Amino acid sequence: MMKFYVPVFLTRVILRILVSLTVTLLPVISHAADWDIDQLMRGLAQIRSGQASFVEKKSIAMLDKPVESSGELFYSAPDHLEKRTLKPKAESMTVDAGTLAIDRGSKKYRLQLQDYPEIAAFIDSIRGTLAGDRKALERNYRLSLDGVAERWTLQLLPTDEKMLAVVKRIRIAGMRDVVRSIEITQADGDSSLMLIEKLATP
Repeated sequence: MMKFYVPVFLTRVILRILVSLTVTLLPVISHAADWDIDQLMRGLAQIRSGQASFVEKKSIAMLDKPVESSGELFYSAPDHLEKRTLKPKAESMTVDAGTLAIDRGSKKYRLQLQDYPEIAAFIDSIRGTLAGDRKALERNYRLSLDGVAERWTLQLLPTDEKMLAVVKRIRIAGMRDVVRSIEITQADGDSSLMLIEKLATP
């Protein structure tokens, strides 16, 4: 298959969408006294599939007010990820094994991840999070966990220079076993805040 050029703006869109998937489908976290990153990872490793609704607000420097979108997210172990945006307009992004598919109205993109190492590495980080694989995450991020089980924040800082050129940091906040928000700060100053509600798996 012929490799084609992916514009910088599209790469940023892809990475922003993928970041939002990284931790949206988290399982219940136990409340053991020794709760820490390893405890969190053990909880993550228990999930095999998940579904969540989301409302996301993106703050973009050139716009006067945030852009709001909403829809659903799906995950099936080991490597199926899907984000379906329903409002303000329908679009979808699906990752299956080594293929990334994006449908935005009449525009459709199909990428073979082996041709785009930066995006592939990012997706592997998402899979690592959903699988509770700390080693996989630490190949791409520096992790820190603050607070206690009742109120905690997990911060992911990219360690790769190419990733840092797009994403400055990711902050995931939760209370006990509920993930309440995901905040993404981009290198260009734009940001997004996703509020999520985990749904029962069909």
